[in-house]
Amino acid sequence: MARYIMGIDQGTTLTKAIIVNHEGRIVSGASIENVQYYPQPGWVEQDPDEILAAVLKAAANALKNSRITPEEIDGIGISNQMMTTVFWNKSTGDAVGRAISWQDSRNLQFCEELILNNQADIENRTGIHVFPNNSGTKIRWLMENDKSIQKGLARGELLFGTVDTWLIWKLSGGAAHVTDLSNMCLSLMLNTHSLVYDELLLKQFGIPYEILPELRSSSEIYAYTKPEVFFNARIPIAGIAGDQFAAVFGQACYQPDSMLCNLGTGSSLTLNTGEICFEPGYGVDSPILWGINGEVTRGIGSWSNVSGAAIQWFKDELNIIQDYAEAEVMASRVPDNAGVYFIPAFTGLGGPYDDPYARGTFFGITQSTSKNHMVRAAIEAMAFQVRDSYEAIYAKSKKRPTSLHVGGGGSQNDFLMQFLADILGVPVDRPIVYESSGLGATFLAGLATGFWNSLEETKSLVKIERRFEPYLSKDQCDSLYNGWQKAVSRSIGWLKP
Repeated sequence: MARYIMGIDQGTTLTKAIIVNHEGRIVSGASIENVQYYPQPGWVEQDPDEILAAVLKAAANALKNSRITPEEIDGIGISNQMMTTVFWNKSTGDAVGRAISWQDSRNLQFCEELILNNQADIENRTGIHVFPNNSGTKIRWLMENDKSIQKGLARGELLFGTVDTWLIWKLSGGAAHVTDLSNMCLSLMLNTHSLVYDELLLKQFGIPYEILPELRSSSEIYAYTKPEVFFNARIPIAGIAGDQFAAVFGQACYQPDSMLCNLGTGSSLTLNTGEICFEPGYGVDSPILWGINGEVTRGIGSWSNVSGAAIQWFKDELNIIQDYAEAEVMASRVPDNAGVYFIPAFTGLGGPYDDPYARGTFFGITQSTSKNHMVRAAIEAMAFQVRDSYEAIYAKSKKRPTSLHVGGGGSQNDFLMQFLADILGVPVDRPIVYESSGLGATFLAGLATGFWNSLEETKSLVKIERRFEPYLSKDQCDSLYNGWQKAVSRSIGWLKP
């Protein structure tokens, strides 16, 4: 009987399940669109029960599509949207309220207080800058403003977790309350040097230690699925990592100085720095990418809140495109952007600007501007944001990799890949299997269960489908990028009085 590993990629926009064979190929997959709620400007929420239901439905569809039985699955790995904050009752397992998305900025005032009074110390302890995305500050906001959370904490009834923690708890029937270093490193609660929760910061935030998940490695057996919950099967849950870092693992960027750009709802650019822990600054963070067998791999990262989400906005809210493939076609219908730039700062600008006050804006529109120019500007914005991160990472590390690995759904857009190679001035390598986060989750789980024997074996499974070489001249690229930076400068601070 053939054996397989299942990867759950619980992202912001989509929940995906993939089934991977021993050769590292996806033999089946399924995806479910997630519902997001926007109760107020700057607030972004999801329903934890809907997240779980989407995971189970995607897994069921992936099994059905392949006619693979649950008994043929050797292990399950989970990659997930990071920093999204979930509370639930530890006795009943019921979620308390909606999950607060990583994109949510209701905790901005508390973040500003931290930046004003304690920024340097926090960055030194955590390796991470203070920004509303951080889950620790979201917990603090809920503790101060949500009566259900206040009552539950006073009674000692509640547990906190990021999405990986919530899913493992539910899939295992409450057998494990765990997370890994990659998911917790951006929370502002983990000390990046000691690799444990920072008692001083927990005290400052007022967060009780008892609600926090146990810190574990990224590749080990945490628990087994409860048969009553997961298709009558008892399967080891054996790998977890935050989606951006699971993507780095899934494209086998195991060596220091390798770099991955993952293009999904948002975009991330991550440089593997091995054992070196850089101080944050220059618009970048120093996250923990994964921990395996007692060894921690670190990196330098910068990310943007909105990339593919802008294309979804064009589809769902503006009805300019019918599907994602049409965006590439429309962008190719015009020879250039005609001076039109789009800043996709729906919830502020991420790295390296870190400005929660910025908002989405079009610049350079004239009477001759067509919807093709607007769609092209949105796709180009994804590459410009990566260029911003690329320059920030270089300023910190002084490293310019000779090529760039890519992954995520955005990597299937040929127009974007070519423009990315042009604007960075380096070749872009697109893999055969582009579902990087899900693949990384399967690799982590498969290593823990013995499905694969070593990092070298998993690395041999990652193959390049196409290389995009830079085409535009440096002068052309610099002119385009200067226009982008000018547009960004107009968008920054939009909401400030």
